[in-house]
Amino acid sequence: MDKITQNRINQLHPSVRKEMETIINECNKALTGRSQVRISQGLRTFAEQDALYAQRPKVTNAKGGQSIHNYGFAVDIVLIIDGSQANWDTHKDWDGDKISDWDECVKIFAKHGWNWGGNWTSFKDMPHFDKIGWNNWRTLINKSKDAQGYVII
Repeated sequence: MDKITQNRINQLHPSVRKEMETIINECNKALTGRSQVRISQGLRTFAEQDALYAQRPKVTNAKGGQSIHNYGFAVDIVLIIDGSQANWDTHKDWDGDKISDWDECVKIFAKHGWNWGGNWTSFKDMPHFDKIGWNNWRTLINKSKDAQGYVII
């Protein structure tokens, strides 16, 4: 696991950090070829979310507070090829095992109870994964927060 990914895991909600380390390590072990997983986005502030919402072309339907990223229960991933090239090709089989590397990761995330944005019907978000059970911002927005600013679950 690279330092960027580890730093982003350390900012996620404390209740999912260890699990996310396990998921990333399992993905990287399964990807025996040239690719490894990097978390490209994890926890976002409401202000960061609003800035993304304002971007054109549209990259998100969620304003600040309306994204699971704002609570530390979501990540976006990218495959890093040969240690340097970012790639979001969901069909490429970098390790030659006849299964796309992306699909290998999707299965591992699902095994651990994470929802994939590629399964959404209205707005496909291929890099996105969120923790099932904590993937409703309406439930989270009014929860009390601990001293570090994370929702108390």
